[in-house]
Amino acid sequence: MASSAKEYGLEVTNDVDERYHLQKATEAACEYLLKGHAQFGSWTMAAAAYNRGSNGIRRDLSKQLISDYYDMHLNSETARYIFRILAFKTIIENPKLYGYHIENKDYYGNIPTTSITVDSTIENISVYASQLGTNYHVLKSLNPWLIGNELPVDNKSYTIKAPLVN
Repeated sequence: MASSAKEYGLEVTNDVDERYHLQKATEAACEYLLKGHAQFGSWTMAAAAYNRGSNGIRRDLSKQLISDYYDMHLNSETARYIFRILAFKTIIENPKLYGYHIENKDYYGNIPTTSITVDSTIENISVYASQLGTNYHVLKSLNPWLIGNELPVDNKSYTIKAPLVN
């Protein structure tokens, strides 16, 4: 949620949505989960709160007069959320057992990147990408938190990933 993102220091505007910034969003999610674990006393409840919201989980606990995730009656999305996480974890721990035979050739290769500090407005990301020797698609793929086709910069800076160009 945008309000939770802002509470954890993530910028959410028409041009930037740091919920899609891999590093920043991961750090914010870890903070949220740690806070949820401290608040609710279990990782299961913390994960449910991550999906439903802490206030929603608190309301459900109070309304249902319970304290355990597994006793809760939840909306279908949150009820399935924990079990989906557990299913993914189980498959990732032993993919061949579940019919996934992934070889090194099946993985996408990493694009070698560099980090560029941007401290002035980018009027047109397509033009900017071209100036870096790449294209809009690649630059946006490396920076999914860039929402629009411009990046207004006002008294701050951003770090953009760009492909290394030979």
